[in-house]
Amino acid sequence: MFNLTRYFSTLSFALIALAAGLLTFYFRHITYEQLLRHEQNRAEEFTQVFENSLWPLFKPVMENAQTDTPDVLQERVANVRLRETLSNMTRGTSVIRINIYTRNGISTFSTDPRQVGDSKRDNPGFLSAVNGTPISELTHRNQFATFEDTLQDRDVISTYVPIHSTEKGQERIDGVFEVYQDVTAFVQEADQHLKWVSAGVAGVLAALYLAQFMLVRHAQIILRAQARALEATNHDLDRRVQERTHDLENEISERRRAELRLDYLAHHDPLTDLPNRLLFKERLSQSLQRIRQHHTQLAVLFIDLDHFKDVNDTLGHSIGDTLLTIITRRLQACIRPGDTLARIGGDEFICILENTGGPATALEVADQLLELFRQPFTVDDKQLYLSASVGISQAPIDGMEVDVLVRKADAAMYQAKADGRNRSHFYTNAMTAYAQERIQLEGLLRDAITSNELSVHFQPKVDVKSGRLLGAEALLRWDSRELGLIPPTRFIPLAEETGFIMELGFWILCETCRQIALWDEAGLHVPVVSINLSVKQLERGNLPELLRTIMRETGITPERLELEITESVIMAMEDAFAMLADLRALGVRLALDDFGTGYSSLSYLRKLPVQTLKIDQGFIAGIGKNRSDEAIVQAMVDISRSLNLSSVAEGVETAEQFAFLRRLGCEQVQGFLFGKPVSASEFQAHWQAQAVVDTVAG
Repeated sequence: MFNLTRYFSTLSFALIALAAGLLTFYFRHITYEQLLRHEQNRAEEFTQVFENSLWPLFKPVMENAQTDTPDVLQERVANVRLRETLSNMTRGTSVIRINIYTRNGISTFSTDPRQVGDSKRDNPGFLSAVNGTPISELTHRNQFATFEDTLQDRDVISTYVPIHSTEKGQERIDGVFEVYQDVTAFVQEADQHLKWVSAGVAGVLAALYLAQFMLVRHAQIILRAQARALEATNHDLDRRVQERTHDLENEISERRRAELRLDYLAHHDPLTDLPNRLLFKERLSQSLQRIRQHHTQLAVLFIDLDHFKDVNDTLGHSIGDTLLTIITRRLQACIRPGDTLARIGGDEFICILENTGGPATALEVADQLLELFRQPFTVDDKQLYLSASVGISQAPIDGMEVDVLVRKADAAMYQAKADGRNRSHFYTNAMTAYAQERIQLEGLLRDAITSNELSVHFQPKVDVKSGRLLGAEALLRWDSRELGLIPPTRFIPLAEETGFIMELGFWILCETCRQIALWDEAGLHVPVVSINLSVKQLERGNLPELLRTIMRETGITPERLELEITESVIMAMEDAFAMLADLRALGVRLALDDFGTGYSSLSYLRKLPVQTLKIDQGFIAGIGKNRSDEAIVQAMVDISRSLNLSSVAEGVETAEQFAFLRRLGCEQVQGFLFGKPVSASEFQAHWQAQAVVDTVAG
């Protein structure tokens, strides 16, 4: 147990001794300070008396002191009997020595003749006095020479006082007066008083110490009794604390593991265990700091999987996730040690290549990455083929900021996709303008419906034999107030990528059905109007309900509407047959658009609930130029006839093409030869006028 009495007595004794010492030292200091001030005042008064009575005698000696030798100075002082004069003047006082110095520190007079001629120019006391400030100092001398004899063991105060004189009304300092005063008796008396004071202080502090000691001793007894009572309680408490500590250690360990796991999840992709966007940015920032220090280069590779969404849409997200893990392992095997591969989106990866040394290294790694996609990926016994597009930005060439490099690599990746996918592309300044234009176009497109900038144009479909109107195809047009006419090839893919195609598709369905009803009211009967569908409209699953609502509101019958679907859309949908069956059950017509350009088999075609095959205009353009195209067109017409389907040839622009199709027995044609896509009002005016001509001719 802590011994309070022992430690208190030791500490208190030390503190009391320290306090007594400090008080004694302070009292002695104050006493000697008062003595110095008192004696300095006396020295100044004595100097004033000297100036008033004896200065005329000393002044001649002072004036020649700089050129005279010490012997000459001593002889001159002796001749004028100055020493005897000062001795008589100070007899019976405490003054025991006097020195007089010129302004440059030469002793011109001293009651000790041996000091005449000495220099005090570097003495601090002399320097203070010659600058106008008197100064005193108390010292103890074992021996001290006075006017008459030598004293032993003396306490002496030496005071330097400036000697003033007035000349022409101006006061000046002509020299320094040094006075030595014997204060031995005062110091001895002060020391005696100090001893008594110290003894008194010590006595008081000792009494205080004794009283506190008794109090602390009593407290020690109480504390020991309480300590014995607490000791038993502490033993039980220690036991319980140890048990609880063990539980807490387990809890802390579990919490640390959870924190480490949370930190890992915060910086890594849970599916692939790759660094996520947050950790990628931290590492890229660190890499940029290193290249600033070492003046090296790095590259950022933005890797986007081509058409990966089709895998999720057709095979399911579980297959897609498995495929992503397989792709990750391949990519990791290709990445150099020390480089960073991260996943920052669903099908987006990004890579940091350090110490590239130039574009060649980045291009070599990008080519290796693309080469990985040439072999199929096996998932659940299915072989899947994918490609990737890679965008490359470089530091410091393209910037030294994380977001700038990522944005430019992303822009380069989009350029690689625009160039045909399955390739890499370095960033160029033109891509920034393209990206900005794309962002601007997307913003304007989203406001196009509310701004009434969109319209539906219609291109006629005519009967090959009679030339009468059999229907029309609805085609979307955009006339932007800011950018002017924008072709569909420019904004339709953007709408597909951004998902805005859903709103556009719904709008064109409503506008087309409304226009059919308006034509009917105006007396123009268009048997069927076809509309192109995107895969996203079919994937939503609510298309039949939307069509029922639109047709109910506009009052048109289902057979007046034909939905055109491409082969690629059908192949991309897992439940395409079920969706098409639902649409067919609704009563609308279905057409297979761009027939011959996809990869569907004839067995699929036989099962599809479609009524029309549209022959792609790419084959029609080869009529009269390419026998292979002519043979393909003939085969398509024969297939449609054998399957009891209507055939429509797109892009018919010449009479030669029309004559060839007529000979083959193609039922309908569509193209510039019979009319370009025009507004609804122009379409109505033309075909109503044509109906009048046909009536007159008939």
